[in-house]
Amino acid sequence: MTPAVHAPKSSATTLRRELRLRDLVLFNICAIASLRWIAAAAHAGPGSLLLWILAAVFFFIPSAVVVARLSALFPEVGGFYIWTKRAFGDGHAFLCSWFYFISNLLYLPSLVLSGVAMASFVFGSAGHRFAEERAFVLPATLLVLWAAFLANFFGLRVAKWISAFGGSALFMTVAVLAILAVVSAWRWGSATQFRLLPSAHFETLNFWSQIAFAFIGLELAPILSGEIHDPAKNVKLAAVISGVGCSLFYICGTAAMLVVLRPADISPMTGLAQAGAVAASKLGMPSVETGLAILISLAFAGQVDAWIAGNTRLPYAIGLDHYLPSAFARLHARWHTPYVSLAVQLVAATMFLLMAQLGESLRSGYDVLVDMTVMATLIPFVYIFGAGLRFAGKLVSVSGLAVTIVAIVLTIVPPGDTASPVIFELKVVGGCAAFALLGYFVFRRCKAIRA
Repeated sequence: MTPAVHAPKSSATTLRRELRLRDLVLFNICAIASLRWIAAAAHAGPGSLLLWILAAVFFFIPSAVVVARLSALFPEVGGFYIWTKRAFGDGHAFLCSWFYFISNLLYLPSLVLSGVAMASFVFGSAGHRFAEERAFVLPATLLVLWAAFLANFFGLRVAKWISAFGGSALFMTVAVLAILAVVSAWRWGSATQFRLLPSAHFETLNFWSQIAFAFIGLELAPILSGEIHDPAKNVKLAAVISGVGCSLFYICGTAAMLVVLRPADISPMTGLAQAGAVAASKLGMPSVETGLAILISLAFAGQVDAWIAGNTRLPYAIGLDHYLPSAFARLHARWHTPYVSLAVQLVAATMFLLMAQLGESLRSGYDVLVDMTVMATLIPFVYIFGAGLRFAGKLVSVSGLAVTIVAIVLTIVPPGDTASPVIFELKVVGGCAAFALLGYFVFRRCKAIRA
């Protein structure tokens, strides 16, 4: 007999409701606000400030409205898996969730890779030399990745505190950088001449996809609905509070970096720590650089924790519907966590991290991971805004859908410093096509077994 549509909801009672409004706000901040996107935006130049505003208006606000309305209508565990299922059926729901799950497996290594590189600045000038050295960064990235998965094994009762510290550290990091930038501008002036309009060249347009991607994350919390107190109410409130905070975070952080450094001197991977180090050196305050690196480390730990938590519950919900092997729906007897899903993610994320580095420099490998992540993550948003068209309002859904489609198209263009554009396309576009094909076969097989 075919399981009922409400199966995830009835089964979710075995999960422990650990997240209240405060926890959810900090969780959202960790999921959305990313220090590495500030560095990438500052590297693109002062015109990115306008891009932040446009992305907030035409993508972030529409996504917040759609997520809030759909969460209130369908507060079951699984989030957009349930929304897409109601709007388009089981097959599309699986494909939407499959791409999101895969995108997070790609996102986690690139996130930790960037975080470890920035955190190396805690060791001062010695750490600067190791920031983009593969022999140091890759082993450290694997160690952090495995530690983060271990922490989530013990459930949100433990993991939510990592997000709490991480969310607080994110805003403290930008606050410290802003103070350094104000003092630096007062004494030596701004390193960058600010202009409102972005430069009129294709690379700026191409960067738009990453700007839009930086505002992704509000859809993560509804996946955890089975572990949220009063999800229909708190998801909506948390979206509003964290949404305002994250918009200010990106704009202020980017502006502060541009005051301290010229765009050409900013590394897309380690730029924020780099800017802090330069400002601290100018002011004769080396201890500030160390303190900033510690805050950055905490912030990245919170981000990794949030994405692991959300991505673990997605295959759990699909496993309850038997479109993935039933092992994914198993919970640990003591900690009530989907430990099989955690183990699969850990192995897959490790493999993707190592595979992305084959034949590439550390930074080029990082770019491949980022572009594959952007494309694979934006595809589910076609479904999310499509569900919004049916259930959550046409105007905001059309706006978000248009931005999503443009960003997907722009993602396939390789960066100018890529060693081989053909290899890049094979990894990014070919990789996503291979994931789609694999997902199709998994769905068909599980559907046949389920029948």
